[in-house]
Amino acid sequence: MSQAVAQVQDYMDEKQNVLIATANAEMIMRATHDKELQDILNDAALVVPDGAGTVWAAHHLGHDMPERVAGFDLAQELMRIAPKKKRRVFFFGSAPGVAEKAKAKAEELYPGIEIVGVRNGFFTEKDESEIIAQIKEAKPDLLLAALGVPKQEKWLYKHKEELGVPVSIGVGGTLDVMAGVMKRAPLWMQKAKLEWLFRGMLQPKRAGRLMALPKFVLKVHAAKK
Repeated sequence: MSQAVAQVQDYMDEKQNVLIATANAEMIMRATHDKELQDILNDAALVVPDGAGTVWAAHHLGHDMPERVAGFDLAQELMRIAPKKKRRVFFFGSAPGVAEKAKAKAEELYPGIEIVGVRNGFFTEKDESEIIAQIKEAKPDLLLAALGVPKQEKWLYKHKEELGVPVSIGVGGTLDVMAGVMKRAPLWMQKAKLEWLFRGMLQPKRAGRLMALPKFVLKVHAAKK
């Protein structure tokens, strides 16, 4: 986590307009048949292992990967540091009203934080120019987009240069958890690497997507042969 946070701080200092992806097994499997997402991940400035499966795969294939870096935890750590660093943050995504609640929670948890704008994730193509203008006017250093995979990655990548935000990160359900509309797995399940199971139990609609996990394991084993 500390390495990822330090790297993100460098990107913000350098104002490079970069995209950071938080990849779990489900996203990686999706990228095997979604060429656009695959290209985005390959071109991202930083891809952090948001999932125990990603860390396991790296170790299994002989790569050094110290620990899981969950998108939620990365976002919290960046916001914790933001007041001291004078970073400006923008929340984009989730259902109407959620980003506002997440903003209130962030201001409670991280006194002095500057959440310079919020926008829900319900929009059509004709709304995009207005959203881009709103984000540009707010001049954030950090844009947290909670639109779901792969929509958030594709949207951020498509508009990266136009937005001119030093660091943009797709953070999935982070705003929902902060706003209290979705629960995160208990700490013991996180430590037991069972957060994926908790999400499946909480959101039955995800059950089909969880089939990506055994496919991921088989693909990793095949890659090692």
